[in-house]
Amino acid sequence: MQELSLVARARLHPNRVALRSGSVEYTYAQLLERSGLLAGRLLKDAEDLREARVAFLLPAGFDYTATQWAVWRAGGVAVPLSHSATGPELEYTLTDSQTGCVIASRETAATVAGLCQRLKVPLLILDEVEGTPRRVLPTIGPERRAMILYTSGTTSKPKGVVTTHANIQAQVETLVEAWAWRSSDCIPLFLPLHHVHGIINVMSCALWAGATVETFPHFEMGVVLGRVAARAYTVFMAVPTIYVKMIQHLESLSGAERADVIAGFAGMRLMVSGSAALPASVHEQWTGLTGQKLLERYGMTEIGMALSNPYHGERRPGSVGRPLPGVEIRLISEGGETVTGENEPGEIQVKGPAVFGEYWNRPEATAESFDHGWFRTGDMAVVEGGYYRIMGRQSVDIIKSGGYKLSALEIEAALLEHPAIRECAVVGVADATWGEAVAVAAVLREGEKLDVDTLRGWCRDRLSAYKIPKRLAVVNGLPRNAMGKVTKPAVRGLF
Repeated sequence: MQELSLVARARLHPNRVALRSGSVEYTYAQLLERSGLLAGRLLKDAEDLREARVAFLLPAGFDYTATQWAVWRAGGVAVPLSHSATGPELEYTLTDSQTGCVIASRETAATVAGLCQRLKVPLLILDEVEGTPRRVLPTIGPERRAMILYTSGTTSKPKGVVTTHANIQAQVETLVEAWAWRSSDCIPLFLPLHHVHGIINVMSCALWAGATVETFPHFEMGVVLGRVAARAYTVFMAVPTIYVKMIQHLESLSGAERADVIAGFAGMRLMVSGSAALPASVHEQWTGLTGQKLLERYGMTEIGMALSNPYHGERRPGSVGRPLPGVEIRLISEGGETVTGENEPGEIQVKGPAVFGEYWNRPEATAESFDHGWFRTGDMAVVEGGYYRIMGRQSVDIIKSGGYKLSALEIEAALLEHPAIRECAVVGVADATWGEAVAVAAVLREGEKLDVDTLRGWCRDRLSAYKIPKRLAVVNGLPRNAMGKVTKPAVRGLF
């Protein structure tokens, strides 16, 4: 029976520790056994799920990974759900993906039970699944759909990015080669597991290499740094916001405690920053504090990672390096011509086996996103001395905050439901901690008043925490151009 490469590789080191949560360790053999059991439960009497969508809301750890592998081994398409998503956001994901089953733990079931009942979607409680693994599982070809991750774009609703098993394998293999992953590695995982950063860059790369992943429900500063001080890790990956907060924390520690943590960081073979631009000042602060030169890279949900500073060689602050193995990059000018020289800006376009093939049930959006096989990222860049530097988004409707890519239009649509707001415009404004903070300029209805604390309170049931505006400007009118459209660069000037 032909197996997925990730599963087949796990059989090469059955007794190695695959995942660790606190003091509990799970081997690759246990991961294979549990995922096989769950795959059989999902299949029931069927031979193959035939790309049926299976969503799951589970904390990072053994059960999450076993469930993801089970969906893949049964022939299904994995739809990871966000723990920070609100009820309407979860409902949108389940209905848009046409999910046929939701998996949750006893702890997370309360979040989705009512929704599943109303949508008539079966809910499987993971803790109640027992038995023995199914002997025969379907053969899954690399061309089969494997996963749908939802990402905000320049429309008001997130789009489902569909990746195949071949896409995922290509995304993993390029990083394993470029970043020299090895079986002796150990990495902490505290990043969200409904994003490519946590799923691919950390978890899947580590498990492909036979390494160990130590999982946390979220980033717990004291616990994670305690493990760093104990020399537990060889590789570390985080978003710029976490590095900013760690710098602040390290500077507050006493001498001996601080020295132990810094020594733990200094002893790692690789530290990576991604999901948002890393300010050069933070890069330099981290190097001055720990001696580590952070490796900055560039990628998207649709393409995995595309550019990276070198593992061996110069890592330039403010740069995202060169194309990864197997990735083709070109820059296209505003006039539609290929940029051939340095210091000329252009849109990053990407081609290669790691690039996705479709947005779920969005053929028009898919077609608009490609230019003769090249994926149009919407990000502008320039080449300087052979290294790419990201200049920003073509669209002002994309906000990158705390490692998340947010749609300003989606947030605006939710804010317009507020009874006091007549018009609004959402923008990202520079923020030292978050990269960009969500800000809103609002025109109120006659006689209404609104302050940012009241607005944030109203938003909590409607928007995920990272989408809630951090700043509010109440204005008489929004700045517009000659065509009557709101000019968001001018709106930024209000803050």
